[in-house]
Amino acid sequence: MAATALPPLPPQFKSIQHHLRTAQELDRREPVVAYYCRLYAMQTGMKIDSKTPECRKFLSKLMDQLEAMKKQFGDNEAITQEIVGSAHVENYALKMFLYADNEDRSGQFHKNMIKSFYTASLLIDVLTVFGELSEENIQHRKYARWKAAYIHNCLKNGETPQPGPIGMEGESFDAEREEAGSSSLHSGTTQPTSSSTFEANNIPTSNYTGIHIPPGAHAPANTPAEVPHNTGEVRLTPEDFARAQKYCKYAGSALQYEDVSTAVQNLQKALKLLITGRE
Repeated sequence: MAATALPPLPPQFKSIQHHLRTAQELDRREPVVAYYCRLYAMQTGMKIDSKTPECRKFLSKLMDQLEAMKKQFGDNEAITQEIVGSAHVENYALKMFLYADNEDRSGQFHKNMIKSFYTASLLIDVLTVFGELSEENIQHRKYARWKAAYIHNCLKNGETPQPGPIGMEGESFDAEREEAGSSSLHSGTTQPTSSSTFEANNIPTSNYTGIHIPPGAHAPANTPAEVPHNTGEVRLTPEDFARAQKYCKYAGSALQYEDVSTAVQNLQKALKLLITGRE
């Protein structure tokens, strides 16, 4: 989509280069996620340096890309409503995380799952455009980044990685070294190769029963029987209705990915809130 080519990345903005690469890779299949990746890069870049001429020029071109996307997808609720956008990005990040985690626990170690872990962590960074991260997302990000580094270093050293959660040690994932041709990111011409790019249709469509996500991650949905019955008149505040609406939006976004478990979980949260006035 983003036709406006970006100028060379100023050295000050090195920390956002992989978020911009992710945006470029997702432009066709996930334009909403690509939009928020660029928005994150824009907001982060503004905080880093908005005064140096080369940085101002870069941010100006990035703003042009964002405006063009807003115009192109102006009728998309995920662009116009932050609640929907947040749910969309979060669900996509979780899908990538679960795909990589499933491969990891099955002992299927390969470049695509490493990239999926790492990209999931980048997308959780992007969620900060909507506010502070939840504790579970902080845990997801930490675990995904560590797993990408751990598996990458094992394979590089000819070692067999240990599946699933183990003691997290200081690993450093050099994503730059892994992305050949990363210097051409900002020319607008880089085409990611299928061998290193996460494809949405690679996500297993079955449920994830049996996968033990690290502490703080998404728990399995409660059963309908666990939703309490209304035992009396409950006074709901405007904030309660807003939260219930948020859970319904999350459920709707999850259904776009045929993620029944997450959809049910969020609908049950909304129902519990509406029935009891408590979460």
